[in-house]
Amino acid sequence: MNRTEFIIATAVILFVAFCLGWFAHWLVHRFSRISQADVDQLERMSQELHEAEETRDQAITYLQQREAELTNQLAQTEAELSAAMEGLREARHEAEEWRNRAERDA
Repeated sequence: MNRTEFIIATAVILFVAFCLGWFAHWLVHRFSRISQADVDQLERMSQELHEAEETRDQAITYLQQREAELTNQLAQTEAELSAAMEGLREARHEAEEWRNRAERDA
């Protein structure tokens, strides 16, 4: 093999390597390409997720406020119940005293 044949063989090998590399790049690019419809769908999903998170945050805030209101109402009801029970206790005690007086006087 003389010098000219060696140069031609090397050029052919390099050209074939270049063509294989270009073809491999084309295949990778072809299969990894993202279509505009996919991008639009991702943007729509992102927007829906953002709206869902805002709705969730609003619901959590509402539930926290409602829980605070109900806790306050429960505390007030318990205080009223305690006062009513104390009043009933005093009324029973007073009624017992009146019965005792009525029995002594009778």
